[in-house]
Amino acid sequence: MSELTLRTEKISMEFGGLRAVSDLSLEIEPGSIVGLIGPNGAGKTTVFNMITGVYAPTSGQIYFEGGDITGMKSDRITALGIARTFQNIRLFDSMTVLENVMISRHVRMPATLLEAIGGLPRYRRARERNYQECMELLGKVQLDDVWDEPGTSLPYGKQRRLEIARALATEPRLLLLDEPAAGMNPAESLELMNFVARIRDEFKLTVLMIEHHMEVVMGICEKIYVLDYGVTLAKGNPAEIQNDPAVIEAYLGAVEIDAANQ
Repeated sequence: MSELTLRTEKISMEFGGLRAVSDLSLEIEPGSIVGLIGPNGAGKTTVFNMITGVYAPTSGQIYFEGGDITGMKSDRITALGIARTFQNIRLFDSMTVLENVMISRHVRMPATLLEAIGGLPRYRRARERNYQECMELLGKVQLDDVWDEPGTSLPYGKQRRLEIARALATEPRLLLLDEPAAGMNPAESLELMNFVARIRDEFKLTVLMIEHHMEVVMGICEKIYVLDYGVTLAKGNPAEIQNDPAVIEAYLGAVEIDAANQ
């Protein structure tokens, strides 16, 4: 088997004696789309925060492509090739669509701060490449027609796509999506599924996503982990998760399973 993109070994996170995540072990294969689901307060976003360096795990280890990134700072983790979106859209209010993407791509610019301050030739060349590559990226996510509009003026679905584009600008190999379908209607959710599958293939990504929309999770994820009060309740493919009695009782419910099967 090829080397795992992400592996966690019994990671736990405690806040003042409260254990938000307990002994979570993930195995995520290259090129896969994996779901992380569970009720509100199950610890899902805390997992993302540990992976991306917002929190250092209280215990356990995190490995990205075989290297130990446990407790590493967020900027170093981004530079290594992990990017994320957030449950609440966090676009820069005063920036255009293009500027929102360009600012994320600075992590890949070779010029130094002094070269930028002095406007030296290497910085000017890097900035021009940055502009061209970001415009190409906006074309790939179908936002190039609104490149000069304020990011926060876009319709909700396009704002979600812009946030994903901003993450893609850092050239990740692992993309973490925190509830990308939140607030979307069924048609928008279907469009999102197709979009995530397309960018996975086009950008050669591995995707780990938190999502409450079961039709999205069951429709796109090859493997699913279920958390409940910080504990791993189940893991498996969509069919196994849908038919797991413990999952049904704790989270899905018969009505949502029927909807997911339709």
